[in-house]
Amino acid sequence: MMAAEEAVTSVADHRGRGREEVGVVMSDKMDKTVVVAVERASPHPLYRKVVRVRRTFVAHDEENDCRAGDRVRIAECRPMSRRKRWRVVEVMQRAPRA
Repeated sequence: MMAAEEAVTSVADHRGRGREEVGVVMSDKMDKTVVVAVERASPHPLYRKVVRVRRTFVAHDEENDCRAGDRVRIAECRPMSRRKRWRVVEVMQRAPRA
């Protein structure tokens, strides 16, 4: 019995919590859903110029708390819809409101 419990916990520890990214909310027009742009910089493989690459993720926002321009931390989670595989963990910085 003890060995089975240890095996289950070791599998759970090995699996981890998934990826986390920090990005800026681009759109909050959907209900409980935001579009987050994550930007990273990497050198071009041949020319070595630093190129900024922007990737967008659709994330679940349970409280409808995020607004466009907010800096948020998102984490991978189970699929919630066809494109939604991330959830908002925290709002790190609020955008100035007009």
